[in-house]
Amino acid sequence: MASCYRVPLRVAQADARRLVRRLTRRGFLVSAARGAAPAHARVVAPSGSGPLGVDISLTGACNASCSYCAYAPQMCSRRDLPTAEWLAFFAELGRLPTRNVTLSGGEVFLRPDLWDLIDGIVEHGLRYSILTNGSRLDRRTVQRFDESRRRVRLDSIQVSLDGSTARVHERTRGAGTFGPAVRALRLLHDAGLPVTCRVTVNRHNVGDLANIAGFLLDNVGLRSFGTNEATPQGRGFVNRDEVTLRPEQRVQAMRTLSALARRYPGRVLAMAGPLAQARVFAAMRAARAGRAAAPPGAGRLTACGCVFARMAVLHDGAMVPCSLLPHLHMGRINRDSVSRVWRGHRYLQALRNRRAIALARVPGCETCEWARVCNGGCPALACELTGHTNRANPLDCYRLFLQETRGVAR
Repeated sequence: MASCYRVPLRVAQADARRLVRRLTRRGFLVSAARGAAPAHARVVAPSGSGPLGVDISLTGACNASCSYCAYAPQMCSRRDLPTAEWLAFFAELGRLPTRNVTLSGGEVFLRPDLWDLIDGIVEHGLRYSILTNGSRLDRRTVQRFDESRRRVRLDSIQVSLDGSTARVHERTRGAGTFGPAVRALRLLHDAGLPVTCRVTVNRHNVGDLANIAGFLLDNVGLRSFGTNEATPQGRGFVNRDEVTLRPEQRVQAMRTLSALARRYPGRVLAMAGPLAQARVFAAMRAARAGRAAAPPGAGRLTACGCVFARMAVLHDGAMVPCSLLPHLHMGRINRDSVSRVWRGHRYLQALRNRRAIALARVPGCETCEWARVCNGGCPALACELTGHTNRANPLDCYRLFLQETRGVAR
């Protein structure tokens, strides 16, 4: 390191010691006597033989009835796996390069064996995150994260909140859900746990976004919160005329969230939804005008890189490329090898090969003046709305956005 970065040896040594201390605090490293390996030390397969992360729907049970839930049809049609099956699966992941799992549902805290499952994750050297509506989180539940190595292996707990008041939040998430969500956020924050929040922008809260930001960041005191949007998938497809954004609301959400991101630098986040779209569209305009280079991967179907690092498992054990593509079954855990599926299943290969498809050859995009600076958007939504993953997502189409918002101040 000293010769590579041209710094004094003592500086490189000090940096290395700081890194080791930091990795140890976060649970990535465990000190042990020379020649002795800790009981939970991992011997993993080579990189590329398995996913780095796995999104796991632990249960189809849920005590909420969100009007835009994309997973709702799967919750009704599948059966939960027993404890032993999940523990066997975690053992397999522990032998692969997998670093973390994200636990969701349904509502994960409805599983009576959740703590056994978390302990199984920790035992096999994995890190974990949790997605929850917060309804089952009380002081005793929060305290249980201090048992064993649960806290040190926890990356985040995400609580969903869609309004700054019960009136707004409960329009889409159901009566009686606001208070428990806020209580959970405060309990987790006060306990020093890595709590995050996700706001799903929809037709009913688009006018409340500034209030939500102020509540989460200034009142509750969160470091940041994330945003996405209600999409026409699952129950969101059935209720699309009630929850998905109208064109003028999409412009309003983009404008509001962009202003909030400037007001709270680095604290209003987005990987999808109006804020992410606003940034992508701005980059496309700059590239087409020659003010900036084209975004990486522009001109091809490159929007989603998840299939190069992650996969999903539904609550009945079905392996799928993504929880938003639940019909693309690639096998079943504890019956089919995760490594074999990851390295060669035709669904994953097809999704990875999208990156070679030029938008100029994608039906509907051939003559688009924005094609050379576009990346095609989410393949799951493209599949939902067009029937094909090798299409562009209409909700991410800038040409269509301009047509639909003609006359709306942008």
